[in-house]
Amino acid sequence: MRLINPPDLPRAVGFSHVALPEGGGEPFFLAGQTGHHPDGSLDDGLVAQFGAACRNVEIALAAAGAKPTDVTSMQILVTNVADYRASLSDVGEAYRSVFGRHFPAMTLFGVSELFDPKAVVELVVVGYKPRDNQGETP
Repeated sequence: MRLINPPDLPRAVGFSHVALPEGGGEPFFLAGQTGHHPDGSLDDGLVAQFGAACRNVEIALAAAGAKPTDVTSMQILVTNVADYRASLSDVGEAYRSVFGRHFPAMTLFGVSELFDPKAVVELVVVGYKPRDNQGETP
C-alpha cells in the first residue's frame, strides 16, 4: 500500500490524504465497529470505547485474513467532537496500539447518536487485502 500526501495539500497528521493499494488483491468493507465487548457491554468514556473499537476492527480483519495495515480508509463517528479533540493524545495511543504508525485516509464525523445510545464512537473501515495476505478465510 502506498500512502500519498501531496505537498500542495495541508500537512497530514495522523492520517493520509490518499491510500493506494498496490499489487492486486481484494477489497474488504467492515460494518461499523463500536467498542462493544462480546457480551454486549461497553466501557465508559471515549478513549476506552475507541480502544475497544480498534481491537474489534483488528479481530474482524483477522477473520477475513487481513491486517490493520491493509486498511485504506477509516471513518470515525463520534457523538462528541470536543471530547475527541480533548482526548487526542490518548486516542492516538489507543489507535497506535492496533494500527501502529499506519495512517490511512481518515475522516472524523460528529453525529448526534449511534445505534446504541451508550456508544460514543464507531469506526467504519474499508481496505484492500493484498494477494500475499490471501488464503483460506476462516
